[in-house]
Amino acid sequence: MVIVLFGKPGAGKGTQAPRLAAALGVPILATGEALRAALRAGTPMGLAAKAFMDRGDLVADDVILGIIKETLSQPAYTKGAVLDGVVRTVPQAAGLDKVLADLGRSLGAVLVFDIPDDEIISRISSRLTCDKCSAPYTSRVPGEKCEVVGCVSGKGGGTLIRRQDDDPDAVKTRLDAYRKSTEPVLAWYQQNGARIATIDAVGAIDDITGRARLALGL
Repeated sequence: MVIVLFGKPGAGKGTQAPRLAAALGVPILATGEALRAALRAGTPMGLAAKAFMDRGDLVADDVILGIIKETLSQPAYTKGAVLDGVVRTVPQAAGLDKVLADLGRSLGAVLVFDIPDDEIISRISSRLTCDKCSAPYTSRVPGEKCEVVGCVSGKGGGTLIRRQDDDPDAVKTRLDAYRKSTEPVLAWYQQNGARIATIDAVGAIDDITGRARLALGL
């Protein structure tokens, strides 16, 4: 089963992806990791992506979709995948639809993680990361020291900081960009008859996982 995770930045897709992948018995397919794997392996699409990156350009959608197709063609993905961050624009959604058709597969469902903007802003702006190892933290204060053993022993221990793009004003800008470029994808899926399930993404992580599993009939 191929599942697309959809929702605002900070809605919890990255947290829920491994849980749902384990429940379904399929791997996660995230654009960034698929791109890095294609670059390491030197696949045809990986080499095409490298050409864009060497010029300092964004990798074109057709190349990214080619990498997704290469990845889904691998034996590990025979039973499906949980797609996290693969579909961000309408052209990408249409392109993924064609990729799946070319592979003789279909989209199982689109899971929409629904959460109010104010919860997103509060959630993201409270995140801190280590400036050395990038470990994530919540409910901590900027300036405190990282406690990750490998960071402390190997790099002297980093300091917890709030990333610039996690500042409340930056989060609002990201949400505006989501509404402009990504939210129309949901309308496209609705118009094209996709199975869409909206998940209440506010609450305890386990509860949200339970709602998502229920929506998938697991």
